[in-house]
Parts: sequence; structure tokens; C-alpha cells
Amino acid sequence: MATLVWDQTGQRFYETGVDHGVLYIPDAAGIYSTGFAWNGLTTVTESPSGGEANAQYADNIKYLNLYSAEEFGATIEAFTYPDEFAPFDGLGVPSPGVVIGQQARKMFGLSYRSKMGNDLEGDDYGYKLHLIYGATASPSEKAYTTINDSPEAITFSWEVATVPTAVTGFKPTSLITVDSSAVPAAKLAQLEGMLYGTPGTDPQLPLPDTILSIFSGSSVQVDPVAPTQVANDVTIPAVTGVEYYIGSNLQTAGVVPITEDTVVTARPASGYHFPPVSDDDWFFPFT
Repeated sequence: MATLVWDQTGQRFYETGVDHGVLYIPDAAGIYSTGFAWNGLTTVTESPSGGEANAQYADNIKYLNLYSAEEFGATIEAFTYPDEFAPFDGLGVPSPGVVIGQQARKMFGLSYRSKMGNDLEGDDYGYKLHLIYGATASPSEKAYTTINDSPEAITFSWEVATVPTAVTGFKPTSLITVDSSAVPAAKLAQLEGMLYGTPGTDPQLPLPDTILSIFSGSSVQVDPVAPTQVANDVTIPAVTGVEYYIGSNLQTAGVVPITEDTVVTARPASGYHFPPVSDDDWFFPFT
């Protein structure tokens, strides 16, 4: 066995910063299919809890430890937030510019990036993607103070609790982290194309099983085929690995009569992914 050596050149690692925040809104099927840039993100504090030892005794000795379930929470701090965050902050917007508080709070997803550095490359060594699922924000204080000779911008803060999402082969989770320095660049680019959007595809937060399939090499690329329209009938094609939706309703292959202007969206099924540049939604007018 080799002798341990500390603080070698190039191995003095650290993490810093937070950027590239994205808010994801789930549809009725629980798919985080729409993303919005979160500007002004200043801090995300990850706060796992639980996992505490509960000692069990037998035969007059400490027999074993049983551990409580682990939960994940976070605190988000920012100078501002997307307009689309209002329903998740307990706000109703009956008309533009009018906001009603104390409304039901909805569940959302979040992604952000922290930078990784070392002694050779500084902050440019790499970064980690942090993906949060099943989040809900608690009410928080907003302190408005007078402008003085040392003005500071108001910082908004939210305490976040989560409900874990199922992962095949693992316990349900609310957090996935991807290290850019440890995964293949092509697969990372594929994931980022989903998280941030590409020409023709909207940003989305893929579910954990999809992320695992991308990096395990089991994800299969498939091209979505556009539905067709004749009069007020839209034909949904049958394509392995592609699911077609109208709103939040999954469609079966075949003819679908429409009664109003309709948008059909395509999503990759579990274990599949779309090319980096592809069209995944189509508008069909009612005539």
C-alpha cells in the first residue's frame, strides 16, 4: 500500500458560488416539463435532517442502532424570483399587477449550479449540478427598510421542504448531484440540453430514472415524429420511446378529434432521450 500524501498539486479542491438557477413547474402528471430562469439567486443551503441513531438494548448491552428516515430540506435566498414562482410562494394573481397572498402553495422543482475549483485552475476546474424534486416553500419574512447612506438590496428567503421521488434500485430521493469533472462530457451536455432547453425543445427537469439511464449508458436516442392534421383530426404517430401529450393527458397513437386550438407535446419515455436539437411541440389550429 502506498504512503498517504496530503495537498498534492492539483488536488486542493474546493467548491464556491451558485448560479444557473432554474424553476421547474410540474404538470398534472407530475412531469417537470416547463422551466424558467431564476435570476438573482444568492444562496442555496442544503439541509438534510433525520438519519439519527436510535439505540436498541438487549442482553444488558447495546444491541444495535436503528436509524430514522432521512429528509431533505433547503433554504433559498435571492434578490428576486421569477414571476412564475408566485403560485409556489402562496400568491394568487387574478390580473397582471394584482397579487393576493395566503393562497395554497404548490410543489416545484429546482436546479442550480455550484462551481468547483482547485489550486491549478481556480474556479474553472468544474461544477456540480444540483437537482431538487418535490419542493414546497414555507412563508418567509420580507423586511422592507428605509434607504440610507449604506443601501442594500432586499434579500428574499424561503424555507423549502421536499417529498422524495421514486428511483429504480434506490430509495426515493429529493436531490441528485452531477459532477462535471467525473462524468462524460457528451452525457453532461445531453442532460444540460434538457435542463436549460435547446432550439426546438423547452427546458425540463428529467425524473431521476431518466438521469440514471443517461449516465449508465442505457438511454436510447429517439427522434420525435410530428403529428399530422387533416381538418380537425390530429393523428398521433406511434414511435417507440416517445410519449405524446395534449395538456397533461397522455395520448395513444391514432386519430384525435380537436375542438379548439391544440398543442401536442412530445416527451421521451423512461430510458430514452431526444437529440440535442429537436422539435417537441406542435400547434394545430381548430378550423
